[in-house]
Amino acid sequence: MKNPAQLAFNAVLLVAVAVLYFLHFNQRPAAAPATAPVATEAPAAEAPTTDTTATAATTAPTESAAPAAAPTPAPNAGAIVYVESAKMLDGYQGMKDARRSFEAKAKGWERQNQALISSFQTAVQQYQKTAASLTPEQRAAAEQKLQQQQQQGAVEQQKIQAQAQEAESKLTQDVLGSVNKKVEAYGKSHGYKMILIAAPSGTIAYGEKGLDITAPVLAYLNSEYRKK
Repeated sequence: MKNPAQLAFNAVLLVAVAVLYFLHFNQRPAAAPATAPVATEAPAAEAPTTDTTATAATTAPTESAAPAAAPTPAPNAGAIVYVESAKMLDGYQGMKDARRSFEAKAKGWERQNQALISSFQTAVQQYQKTAASLTPEQRAAAEQKLQQQQQQGAVEQQKIQAQAQEAESKLTQDVLGSVNKKVEAYGKSHGYKMILIAAPSGTIAYGEKGLDITAPVLAYLNSEYRKK
């Protein structure tokens, strides 16, 4: 039979389920915005020496504004193009909403998990307070009851974990399924031969930037999502 100290130690071994949503939906840190170049004023030209009969006003030449970069033309119909999956999914409003929904559920599972831990710890503390006044038979019965509570708590935690994993899997399938259909529709409407996925794992080693359609596809996805 386990003693009270062992039972109290086992209480802290219960696994917290709240960390599950970090495994798949951990937020990437936003890239730091590029610092805008600071325009420097051209130094005023030194005034030339003048005689007493006339003065010449001098003005510093002004720099002409740099012409705005021309937008990259969209690839022609029949091209093989690609999208950056991480950038596309991070910017997709449907994914952002799904993450918030999952995180709200995860907080509820965390509360359930903490309730199991607190209940068991309270039972152990109560036993420790009364153990000295109990008969050997009563202590054995109380310790057996604590063991049963601990085992039941572990079973409940496994159910919570399975529920969280199932919800995470369904969320991922639903979002990606919707994105795939919309990307397919976008590709057909623009006449592209193929749309490849550039993932962080390195499925595309190199692609010309002119073939990267992540930005217009993301704009299309969010536009379609807002129509819901």
